[in-house]
Amino acid sequence: MDLTWTSAEDDFRAEVRQWLATELAAWRERHDGRILSGDTAEGFAQHLDWERTLFEGRYAVVSWPEAFGGRGASRWEWLIFEEEYYRAGGPQRVTQNGIFLLAPTVFEFGTDEQQAHILGRMAAAEDLWCQGWSEPNAGSDLASLTCKATRDDERGGWVLDGQKTWTTRGAFCTHLFGLFRTDPDSERHRGLTYLLVPLDLDGITVRGFGRLDGDEGFAEVFFDDAFLPDDALPGGVVLGGVGEGWSVAMATTSSERGLTLRSPGRFTATADRLVDLYRQRPEPSLREQVVDGWMKAEAYRLQTLQTVTDDAEGRSAGAASSFVKLWWSELDVQLHE
Repeated sequence: MDLTWTSAEDDFRAEVRQWLATELAAWRERHDGRILSGDTAEGFAQHLDWERTLFEGRYAVVSWPEAFGGRGASRWEWLIFEEEYYRAGGPQRVTQNGIFLLAPTVFEFGTDEQQAHILGRMAAAEDLWCQGWSEPNAGSDLASLTCKATRDDERGGWVLDGQKTWTTRGAFCTHLFGLFRTDPDSERHRGLTYLLVPLDLDGITVRGFGRLDGDEGFAEVFFDDAFLPDDALPGGVVLGGVGEGWSVAMATTSSERGLTLRSPGRFTATADRLVDLYRQRPEPSLREQVVDGWMKAEAYRLQTLQTVTDDAEGRSAGAASSFVKLWWSELDVQLHE
C-alpha cells in the first residue's frame, strides 16, 4: 500500500478545496446562512439545492463514469474529495441512500437499461431513493419480513401489500428500494425479491413521523394493493432476478457497512477539530480520550486506504466490511461524546 499522493492527485485536491470554499459559501449565502437539518422539509429542500450544485460541478459522484454524471475519477480521487469535503464542513448528503447504497448494487446487478435510467437521474438528484427494509416485526432480523409482492401476469406487474417503517427521509423521497416476499410459501431468506418502487403509485401512503428532536427524519410506508407495473421504470422494477432478493440485499448491506457510506474524511475532520479545541482549552482529564479518538480515526483512514488498494487489485473485502461497520459505529459515538 502506497501512502503517497501523485502530483496529479495533489492538483485535484487543490482544485476540490478551492471549489468547495467558493460553492459552500455561495450556498450558505443563498439561504441567508440559516441551514436547517436535512431531516425537515425546509432543510431537505436546502440540501437538495446543494446536491444539484454538486452535480453541476461534477462532484456529486466523482468516481462514477461520465455517462452517469461522474468524472470517471479513481477511488483515490474519491477519497481525496471526501477528505476535503468534510474538512470544508460540507453538509450531510441527503442523496446518500441512493448514491452510496443502491447505486453500487445497480452497478453490480442492474441491466444496462436500468443503469442508464437510474444512475444518471440519481446523480442529478432528480430521483431520490429511500431504503425499504425494516418492518414493524422485521428490524435486525430482516429475513422475517412479511411485506409481500404478488405477481399479476394479466396486468404485467406486482401487487404490493404490507408496511415498511423506520424509512430514513422517506417522507421526502420519490422512490424506494426494498425487499418483498414474492413466494408466499417461502420462509426466511428464500422467496424474496429486490424491487424498485416509485412512491407516487396508487395504494402507497407515506407517513412521516417525528424523532425525539422533532424532525421528521423517518417515515412509515404503507402498501395497500398497490400495483407496480413491470414498466414503471425503464429496464424493469426487479433488481437481480425474482427470488434472488436476499443475495442482492447482501451486496447493498456490504456497501452500507463498508467504505462507501462512511468515508474516513468524516471522522478525521471531526478528530482534527477535537484536537484543535483541546489545544485552545486544554483539559487534562480529557486528554487521553481526545488522543484515543484521533488515533482511531487515523487507523480507520489507513484501513480505508488498504480497502481501496484491495479493491483496485481485485480483492474482496469479505467479512472485513462487518468489522469496519462496527469500528466506525463505535468511533462515531466516541468522537461525539
